[in-house]
Amino acid sequence: MGRWTQADAGAVAAARDAKLEEAHTRLAGAVEAMASGDGFRRAMEFAARFRTRSFNNTLLIMAQHDEAYRAGRVPSPEPAFVAGYQQWQHLGRQVMKGQSGYVILAPVTSRYATDNPAGGPWRPLARGERPEPGEVVRERLKGTKPVYVWDVTQTEGDPIPQQPMPQLLRGEAPEGLWDGLAAQVAGDGYALLRVPTSAGIAGANGMTDYLARTVTVRGDMDDAAQVKTLAHELGHVRLHSPGAADARAHRGIVEVEAEAVALMIGAAHGLDTSQYSVPYVTSWASSVPDRTVFDVVTATAERARKTAAAILDALNTHQISNGEPPGITAARNQRAAPERETTRPARRRGPSTRTTVVTR
Repeated sequence: MGRWTQADAGAVAAARDAKLEEAHTRLAGAVEAMASGDGFRRAMEFAARFRTRSFNNTLLIMAQHDEAYRAGRVPSPEPAFVAGYQQWQHLGRQVMKGQSGYVILAPVTSRYATDNPAGGPWRPLARGERPEPGEVVRERLKGTKPVYVWDVTQTEGDPIPQQPMPQLLRGEAPEGLWDGLAAQVAGDGYALLRVPTSAGIAGANGMTDYLARTVTVRGDMDDAAQVKTLAHELGHVRLHSPGAADARAHRGIVEVEAEAVALMIGAAHGLDTSQYSVPYVTSWASSVPDRTVFDVVTATAERARKTAAAILDALNTHQISNGEPPGITAARNQRAAPERETTRPARRRGPSTRTTVVTR
């Protein structure tokens, strides 16, 4: 076996950089496809089905699966479960020969430790090195790297249990969703009210009053519309209450964010809200001065995804899969270095840090 040379390392780095650039180019194309209302709807519904992934990575998976389906490499137009190569092996499945993975963006971080976080100095920790007792550890995001995931249809082996999809009748609300959302509204310190018609709330379907700390929903809509409206208002509570980062953003931006939260929560329960949500989002996004619809929906998508994911995680309702194969948590715990991905935008200026205190 030959020696590993600097030229070899350079070739590997060049290949990695090429894959990273390819991922960014593909991501830009996927983002462009969101410019239409229907593109936005599909992207948010897809993100609801793969909500453990960052929004950028859901776009990458969606775009690459579309390419694979059109090329005849996968049998289904939509992916079911995605996981890394070793994760599939831990689940008793193997990526089939000739199947290319979907590239996504994972964080590249460095760790530093000190016993004096106020004044330092910070010393870098080698890979696998443990800090000393009492030291503070800071993890800094340096950038991203390409990693790969495969859809279940690109693998073979042990069967994967299939979760049943929620089945709803027209106008019917998912079982338990109203009560679950109402409990979160109350937990955030807001009283939930219902009014007979929209006349009591200035012609709107719902209203959040931050000063009175109330959320109001009109009661003369069908159950599905009422629960969608409640999800929208909970989005406002979580994202736009006084003191929130974007509390003073333009009304068009906050309405797009709240409706995207509602769309994702509905999609996670098999509830189609697109007939109302798409024109609503397009109308409000177009009202933002000096911003295109495209600019508004892309700038708000990740905040909406993270908010919707947190709401969904706290619900005890029958939801569609989050895109991870059943048993993936146990498989991840068996691995020394599980694949991770960034939930930050694909390109970011400046370092980011996370600090923990180590006690032993």
